[in-house]
Amino acid sequence: MTTISIVTGASRGLGRNTALSIARHGGDVILTYRSGADGAQAVVSEIQALGRKAVALQLDVGDLTEFPAFVDRVRSVLTGTWGRDRFDHLVNNAGHGEMTAFAETTEAQFDLLFDVHVKGVFFLTQALLPLLADGGRIVNFSSGLTRVTYPGFSAYSAAKGAIEVLTLYMAKELGGRGITANAIAPGAIETDFLGGAVRDTPAYNDAFAAMTALGRVGTPDDIGPMVATLLGPDSRWVNAQRIEVSGGQNI
Repeated sequence: MTTISIVTGASRGLGRNTALSIARHGGDVILTYRSGADGAQAVVSEIQALGRKAVALQLDVGDLTEFPAFVDRVRSVLTGTWGRDRFDHLVNNAGHGEMTAFAETTEAQFDLLFDVHVKGVFFLTQALLPLLADGGRIVNFSSGLTRVTYPGFSAYSAAKGAIEVLTLYMAKELGGRGITANAIAPGAIETDFLGGAVRDTPAYNDAFAAMTALGRVGTPDDIGPMVATLLGPDSRWVNAQRIEVSGGQNI
């Protein structure tokens, strides 16, 4: 049976690449976007061109009040598009970056990071559990910055550290249903994260490339296929792991 994956924040960047990689591996996708409706529909069209089904739904993962209505929309889409009442995989990718020195980080910046990257992931996953099939998969996006430090990312990295601990608890508490939970930790990647800092700023790009054993920074094509592989049947015994995908950064 074809798998159905929900990928949050999939209108661009790593979420987009993950959704397309899942489709290339033969899966169908429900993707979410916060404000990039046109980008999300473009991803839907790309997935459909691969011969797979896809639906885009609007969701702000930082606003918990949206979750009940979102779950209802997912339930409706599953029935209407697939004739099913369950989906198979949840990829918690949606998020944003914030680069501010520890001494200058505001409470508002801190709260937004934790609302999106921690609280949103926690309660969205909880809300979707009744629709997640037994034997399903959860993949949470973390960051290479939980293992090494880089000035300006204290709040962001703390949020991602919380996600890594949460992933362990998901694996433990959902294991009775055969559901696995793992965290993916990308290194420096050429996306529009922080306004495309790594992609578009030669000094940043060169600095991170010099830290990496393979001598370059990553691209979305280095991440999405890894997630798709983790969702595949051959990875069924991988559980409760932090998997860094960084090309050997800071080793």
